[in-house]
Amino acid sequence: MRRLLTLLAAGVPLAAALCLPTSASADNRGSASAPFNCATVSVKAPAGTEVESVTAIRQAGGTVYGTGILGGSVSDVPAYCEVTVTLTHPGDGDHAKVRTWLPAEGWNGRFQALGGSGYAAGDNGVGLGTAVKNGYAAATTDAGVGDVLDTDWALNSEGQVDTALLRNFADSQHEMALVGKQVVDEVYGKAASYSYWNGCSTGGRQGYMEAQRHPGDFDGILADAPAVNWDEFEVATLWPQVVMNEEKTRPSTCEFNAFNQGALKACDTLDGVKDGLVSDPERCTYDPRRLIGTKVVCAGEEETITAADAAVVRKIWDGSRTTSGKRLWYGLPVGADFTSLAGDAPFPVPAAWVASWVKKQPSFDTSTLTYDRFTQVFRQSQNAYDEIIGTDDPDLSAFRESGGKLLTYHGQADQLIPTQGTVNYRERVERKLGGSHRVDDFYRLFLAPGTAHCALKGKVDGLAALTKWVEQGKAPETLTASLTDASGQTLTRDLCRYPLVSHYKGQGDPADADSFRCVPPHRH
Repeated sequence: MRRLLTLLAAGVPLAAALCLPTSASADNRGSASAPFNCATVSVKAPAGTEVESVTAIRQAGGTVYGTGILGGSVSDVPAYCEVTVTLTHPGDGDHAKVRTWLPAEGWNGRFQALGGSGYAAGDNGVGLGTAVKNGYAAATTDAGVGDVLDTDWALNSEGQVDTALLRNFADSQHEMALVGKQVVDEVYGKAASYSYWNGCSTGGRQGYMEAQRHPGDFDGILADAPAVNWDEFEVATLWPQVVMNEEKTRPSTCEFNAFNQGALKACDTLDGVKDGLVSDPERCTYDPRRLIGTKVVCAGEEETITAADAAVVRKIWDGSRTTSGKRLWYGLPVGADFTSLAGDAPFPVPAAWVASWVKKQPSFDTSTLTYDRFTQVFRQSQNAYDEIIGTDDPDLSAFRESGGKLLTYHGQADQLIPTQGTVNYRERVERKLGGSHRVDDFYRLFLAPGTAHCALKGKVDGLAALTKWVEQGKAPETLTASLTDASGQTLTRDLCRYPLVSHYKGQGDPADADSFRCVPPHRH
C-alpha cells in the first residue's frame, strides 16, 4: 500500500495507472435546451433487478473531491442534479448504486458513462464532475463492490467466490446505461442525442464488454489501455515475481533502468531519428546480455550487471511460458518501468486476483509460485473466469451493425497491462470480421510510444475525436498527443492508426509532429 501511495503522489502509475477516468471536452454541436426537473425521478428497474431507492438532490457545484484511494479533484463544476438509484438482484443480496449527474444549465445533449479502476467498478466523482463541467449528463455505478484495492467482496461467507458480485463487477455497466438514460429523460424531459462510454484500464475493459455483449448501449466507446483478457493478463503480470524468485536474482531498480536505457539506445533510431522514444517496440530486438559486465552506480554504490540479471530481464520481457517453452501471455513491454511488477512485492491487483479468486485463499502467498505452479494457476484462471470477465470475444459484428464506433489508445510502455494483449485482440477481430480495412470502419486502435498506463489523460483528446467520428462521420486517422521522451522533454506526436507506425520524414524538428508520418510497419 505504501508503494502505491508513493506512486500516486509521484503522479503517474497509480492515479494514471489504476485509472481515474476523466473526460476530455467535446464541442457543443449536440447542445440542447430542455426543462430541468431535479425533484421527482422515477426509474423502471432493468430486467433481473429491483429498484431499492431513488434520490434526487440539487448540488451547487464548485470543487468536487474524489473519494477513495485515488482521490483527486476538479474545480469550477457548475450546479447539477445528482440522482442516485440503488439496484438489487433479488436473491443475491447486492446493492449497486448508479449515480447520474446532470448539469442544471448548458447540457450539450449527450450522455457519458464512466468506467472504473482496479477493483472499483465506477468513477470516484472526479470523472463525473469533469463530464458535467464539459456539458455532459454523466453516470457511473459501483456495481455493489468496493474501492480500487478492495477485494473483501471476492468470497462469500462459505469461502467460495461470490459469483454474483463478480458478474456485477464484470458487466454492471449495462444496467447503469439503462438507468442513466432513463434519468436523463426524466430530468430533462427528453432523451440524450448521443451516448458515449469513457474509461481506461478497468474502464477500458468495461467499454469492450459493452461492445461485445450490449452493442446498442452506446453510439461511441472510448476504451483506453483496456484490461481485456482479464483472466490471463492478471495472472501473467505476476510472472516477473515468479522469475525473480525462481532465478534467485532480484535486480535493483537502478539495474532495471540500465536495461531500459540500453534498449532505448539500441532502438531509438528505428523511427529514423534519435528522439528519445522507441516508436515500434516490436522491432526492438535488443538483447539484455549485451549489458553483462557493465558497471552502474546505484544509490552511490557501484554494481556490475551479471548474466543472472540479464536472464531475468530477458524472461520478463519475453513473457510467461510453460516449462516446455509454450507461451502463456505477453511480457512487460520493452521500455516500460519495471517498478510496479518487478518491485519488492507483487503488484496488489494481480496478487489479489490469484489469492482470492483463483486460490480462494486471501492470505495466499504468491511468492510460493514456481514455474510449474504458475502454469497451473494460469490455466485455473482461464478455465474458471474467461466466460465471466475475460472480455475477449472478437465477434463485434453486432456492434458494427448497430453503427457504434470503438476508439482505443494503449501506451507502448504500459507497466501494468501488456500492450500486446490489446494488439492480439484487435488482430483476432480482424480475422473474425474480414480484415483491417473492414474493422477500421468502426474500431480503431492507436499505440502511444513511450507511454505508461493510462498516462495520456489530458494529453490527447480521444473523446473529441470519437465525437467527430460518431456525429460527423470523420474517422480519426491520427490522434495528436503530448508525449514525454526519455529525458523528460515534451514532444508532440500524431499517434498512428494501427498497424501503421510513426517514422521521421528526414527533416524538421524531432519534437514536432509534422516531422513524422505514419507508415506500414517494417517498411521504412
